[in-house]
Amino acid sequence: MSVPSLLAVFAHPDDESLSAGGVLARHAAAGARTGVVTATWAADTPRAAELADALGILGAGEPRMLGYADARVPWSAPGRIRFCEAPLDEAVRRLVRHIREFRPEIMVTHDAYGGLPGHPDHVHTHRVTMLAAQAAGLAQLYPDAGGPWQPRALYLATHPHSAVPEERLFKTEWYIRHAPIAAASAQTELTA
Repeated sequence: MSVPSLLAVFAHPDDESLSAGGVLARHAAAGARTGVVTATWAADTPRAAELADALGILGAGEPRMLGYADARVPWSAPGRIRFCEAPLDEAVRRLVRHIREFRPEIMVTHDAYGGLPGHPDHVHTHRVTMLAAQAAGLAQLYPDAGGPWQPRALYLATHPHSAVPEERLFKTEWYIRHAPIAAASAQTELTA
């Protein structure tokens, strides 16, 4: 049985290693195509070079970057808009292009709460990824971004109860699986 292709979408260089490094490395070691899209930082920055090194170690190919500025580090992409301030449709279109080009069977991204730090770029990456995973399968949306492709599953990288401070309102498990194909009803499955 072959291991499904995996495309991870995270906000910053290093989020892929901290949130899903083991999953990416395991898929790559099993022979699966793996890739990472990073929402922030420009391709010509030192962080982009660090990302390329990390992806090489993880077996996740070359960096795919949306190129927006980090919400808290405006010089991360000089002259470019902060990710959280970018028009939603533009950000979704950019990510749809990567999904249709890579054609992953499964995807992984941040949870809706932004993980432990609750960083606004993490929360926005979740929103954009959820929308793009749906839109990528609809031919009438973004026809200039390649042929339609629908990932089979989308996983959210979260943290165990033991890592979440007590004052956080919501506690999460390691991965929550959403089936992005069903438009009528949301189907959610917890996995350990």
